[in-house]
Amino acid sequence: MARIWDDVLTDLDKLVIEKGGYGKSRGLGKNPLLMIIDVQYNYVGDDVPLEQSLEKWPSGGGSIAWTAIRNIIKVKKAAEEAGIPIFQSRNVQKKTMAFDGFSTKTNRDQTKYLDGRPETQIVEALAPGPNEMVIDKAYASVFYGTPFQSYLVKLGIDTIIIVGGSTSGCCRATAVDAVTRSYNVAMVEDSLYDRISVSHKTALLDCWMKYCDVVNTQEIIEYFNGFKK
Repeated sequence: MARIWDDVLTDLDKLVIEKGGYGKSRGLGKNPLLMIIDVQYNYVGDDVPLEQSLEKWPSGGGSIAWTAIRNIIKVKKAAEEAGIPIFQSRNVQKKTMAFDGFSTKTNRDQTKYLDGRPETQIVEALAPGPNEMVIDKAYASVFYGTPFQSYLVKLGIDTIIIVGGSTSGCCRATAVDAVTRSYNVAMVEDSLYDRISVSHKTALLDCWMKYCDVVNTQEIIEYFNGFKK
């Protein structure tokens, strides 16, 4: 089966993957949670081609992000109908950028990333419902410096389904941290987005090879449908 990362692999890469036996499915469990990562205006921007979005939204994904969001909406609806817990995260800084680990690596108006600014809010198309938990974080992984782990334990979660952005940043970091804590994890390829295409592909490749399952939106919807009462 063709995969999104196939065009970045050399023949030697393919041989390494084959001989190393990489890419075996870990499988998914019986008590999943949907984790929607950082679908905020800062990181999404307008639904226009990326090159047209960058001036106003230097961290936004433009139409690349919105293509994924349309799939995330479908995944979220399936989770709601099946009674599966839905969490969202926001990447924000509180009052000052002095503790932001990302700001030193970028040249942009950092004030837009302070909590309270409208740019930090989750996009209206995915506005959190009354039963959704929103976790604020200041670093890549949703686990780092947050109560996320405690909530997972309380809910008895064994599987985390990851959508949102960016694939190579906060989504990959969360996936690796989740697997390290012995959760089953799936990254939903077409419900994830990254502004750099090679980063998107190689992050998914790395996760598929070594850490978790990489599936598509329809597969996750079918998985969620299996939990309907």
